[in-house]
Amino acid sequence: MGVLRNSPNASPIKKSTTLQHLFDLEANNSDGTMIYSPESSKQSIIESEYGEILSIVSHCCSIFTFTDPLESPSEQDVKRLKLFQLLSFMKKPKRPLPEEIIRPLVSMLSANLFRPLPPSAKRIVVCELPEDEDLFSTLSPAWPHLQVVYEILLRIVLNLDPKVLRGYVDERFLVNLLSLFQSEDRRERDMLKNVYHRIYFKFTFYREIMRKSMNDVFLHYIFDSEMHSGIGELLEIWVSIINGFTVPLREEHKLFLMRVLIPLHKARGMQVYHRQLAYCVNQFVQKEPMLGGTVVRGILKYWPATNCQKEVLFIDELEELVENIDPDHYRKLALLICTQISRCLNSLNSQVAERALYVWNNEQFVKMASSMMEEVFPVVVEGVEKNLKWHWSKSVKQLTENVKTVIEEMDPDLYDRCLKELAHREYLAGQEDIKRKENWERLELAAANNHQFFQPQNVYMHHVSERRI
Repeated sequence: MGVLRNSPNASPIKKSTTLQHLFDLEANNSDGTMIYSPESSKQSIIESEYGEILSIVSHCCSIFTFTDPLESPSEQDVKRLKLFQLLSFMKKPKRPLPEEIIRPLVSMLSANLFRPLPPSAKRIVVCELPEDEDLFSTLSPAWPHLQVVYEILLRIVLNLDPKVLRGYVDERFLVNLLSLFQSEDRRERDMLKNVYHRIYFKFTFYREIMRKSMNDVFLHYIFDSEMHSGIGELLEIWVSIINGFTVPLREEHKLFLMRVLIPLHKARGMQVYHRQLAYCVNQFVQKEPMLGGTVVRGILKYWPATNCQKEVLFIDELEELVENIDPDHYRKLALLICTQISRCLNSLNSQVAERALYVWNNEQFVKMASSMMEEVFPVVVEGVEKNLKWHWSKSVKQLTENVKTVIEEMDPDLYDRCLKELAHREYLAGQEDIKRKENWERLELAAANNHQFFQPQNVYMHHVSERRI
């Protein structure tokens, strides 16, 4: 028995679907209009509301090199104007952007940003002249467009939900973004630093990946190429990251200090980023003063032998470390640090010698030295007396006199005893020199006698050989 149309057992869903299907068929047969669907309705709404934005995004996908003479300057200006319109829209979004807008927008940003960078033009010259780095920086001709593109990317990161962006700003996007730190344009690196830093703190699920990627860049720079323009900017990001570490530090973070930050001291271009590097290292020591010994030994390991500019920077960093080291470690590190400072104050480079002498104005350094006076004083007194006798610079000698006064006031009796021991060592060294000279004189005299002894025999053999001929 069939189900009646008006029966309560009839399916309302089947009925409505069937009627709708019939109505659609009738509509298609009569006037040719499209069948209604929620997807097409949503797409029409997006096109009506965001049509202009989509048009602007599409136009901005065109890339200009600014080096090709065939490129039209007017078209470049039009694109820059449209980029500003897009930036204005991103600064004041009426509501969260739909995915249909985010996808082409991120694609446009990728097309503009991720490009092959020109080969480095500065090479090692910047490493020798860090204060004149801007003179050797290469400015990107496409910066009028890139600047606005970076601003748009920053607005996207700040305004949109990271969970929504996760499908578009993925690991590959971050790796490509990190590679742009090799740009020689300082303006671009500054913008990159801001954007990458914001992504790190908003996209918490990417933090470990981003830290590992930056570590890979550092290790490649240290042990392979020693050519990278953005080490300083990456270290500035790490300054903020280290500041957020909780105490006690995780083993991963300590390994980063020992395997990455300390070896960064040995690179030839260290002067360019030393300020940021020293700040990172000091933050570690401030958080865990027990790490001071590890850091000091690491810095002494990479102490420069011939580069006076680097040596001055190392002395600066060593003095800052002394102020943050755990006082319980003074006795373990005092002799190591004071020995290195004494070597530096005997340097023939006046800048190195003066910087080493100024360390004695630091109260914490004097306190550390006084904790191991018996072991430290012989080394320091020898360095001071050597400067007063032999150094060529009058200013160094004057500063050495001041340091001598400070040291004598700490323990006059110990200073006099060290002077006597120094004089005794010099006497013994003089005796060794005299003995060495006497030995050489005896050898020379014996050699001369042997020459005279063998000379007649040689003459006789010569005559015998002539007779045989």
